[in-house]
Amino acid sequence: MPAFPSAPAPAAPAPMRVVVADDNPVVRAGLGALLSGREDIEVVAEAADGRQAYDVAVQHRPDVVLLDVRMPGVDGISALPHLVRVAPVLMLTYSRESAIVHEALRLGAGGYLVHGEFTADQLVQAVRDTQSGRAHFTATAANALLAHMRQGPGPDGAPLPEGLGSALTTGVPYQQPGYGGRAPGSQQQHDAYAHSPMPLPDAQRASSGARLTSPARGLSHLQSNVGQSSVPGRPGVPPDREQYGLSAREVEVMDLIASGMSNQQIAATCFISEKTVKNHINRIFTKLHSGSRSEAIAHWLGTASAAGPAARGDR
Repeated sequence: MPAFPSAPAPAAPAPMRVVVADDNPVVRAGLGALLSGREDIEVVAEAADGRQAYDVAVQHRPDVVLLDVRMPGVDGISALPHLVRVAPVLMLTYSRESAIVHEALRLGAGGYLVHGEFTADQLVQAVRDTQSGRAHFTATAANALLAHMRQGPGPDGAPLPEGLGSALTTGVPYQQPGYGGRAPGSQQQHDAYAHSPMPLPDAQRASSGARLTSPARGLSHLQSNVGQSSVPGRPGVPPDREQYGLSAREVEVMDLIASGMSNQQIAATCFISEKTVKNHINRIFTKLHSGSRSEAIAHWLGTASAAGPAARGDR
């Protein structure tokens, strides 16, 4: 009786495909070298902000996205509800505030790791587990989430620091993601997500001449509306900003000041140096007849008559 032929060797499983999104090129390079050194993981693309992360995720269809929180342009919180419709997302960041941790998980993040609190092997295991739907948290993130939960739900939730999550002009409510048919959801649904472009931030839409049609607004519009409704005796009357004669760049910088950004954050957002930011601020303060950020914001939002004395030299 002839012997049975030997069974063919099983094919090696395809490596897990990962996208790394972080505005720090050193962090991206380090993560890429660490993860790509494992036989079962391949870093297929990198991104410097949330918009790029979404674009490369749609292009490469990764198994996991590693996402930072604070990035210029479109931050991680803004991009998160869009990314989770393409692939599981693991937050990998220096941001440890409880409100940010809670919001990231509410929007669908599959875990939250804070830099400096995990080993290389723990990171690799977290990436593998994120693909399988098992959540990972470092100690600070877990404690921040617990502290936030113990505070109890507020009427609208605490605002995120520094305007995070407000870069996009259209909000996307979180729903159970489909990940291109690999989990619940149809292929048609995933295709609809993948081929629907991610909304641009207000600044990018304005520069491209696109018309804003969404009822939701970006951070600068929100700040403007707050100022309009706060003018004593003049509800709903917008402040007259043309009187100040600010240039287009100065208007952009002033909107970022009103959003609460520091000089360093403004420089990163506008891709200019901090010295250039300070020069813009000096000119803005002169044109707004202001000696501090709070005084300039009060003039810009139309609440100067209600603003108290402001400290000088806050630039």
